[in-house]
Amino acid sequence: MLVYWIPQTGCTIPINASHRVAVAAIVLNQNKEVLVVQEKRGRFHGIGYWKLPTGVVDAGEEVFAAAIREVKEETGVDTEFVEILAFREVQNSFFGKSDLSFLCMLRPLSVEIKKQELEIEAAQWMPFEEFAVQPLTQKHEPFKYVVELCLANVEEKFYTGFSPRPVSSYFEDQLNYLYMNSNELDKSS
Repeated sequence: MLVYWIPQTGCTIPINASHRVAVAAIVLNQNKEVLVVQEKRGRFHGIGYWKLPTGVVDAGEEVFAAAIREVKEETGVDTEFVEILAFREVQNSFFGKSDLSFLCMLRPLSVEIKKQELEIEAAQWMPFEEFAVQPLTQKHEPFKYVVELCLANVEEKFYTGFSPRPVSSYFEDQLNYLYMNSNELDKSS
């Protein structure tokens, strides 16, 4: 991109994108099984680890839509977005950029798996307990938190995440989404 800043002040146009945005999807069925995949390439390939479906948010795509799309692309399973349970930021991650990853809870609308041939080696519904005790899940602190958040949300019902609420803007004609824990707000309405 070629830029020429006309005003006599310092240029405030960002050099380029500073973040990559990604999603990871927890999809639990009524049998307390989690939808997991093994990848054909990448850091998890060949180590026997069953991981959550993940992917990068496309330009102009909302986080909740990306989570639904990635699950469908990787596994063929239709889902409904429930909430964002957590997010993390890692500096200097991907090509020196910051990486924002959103952990999303989704509800399955179908159960039949049709794995993506290009990226996915295998896909299955795995008992959540088996997913939770995989050695890498136990060794890698962020993965341990994923398990704890999921249990707190589903079994103990004391942790709620952020759901997208459509909001209109004075400045734009299109709807935007504000991700929030609206439980208390909804009770008072």
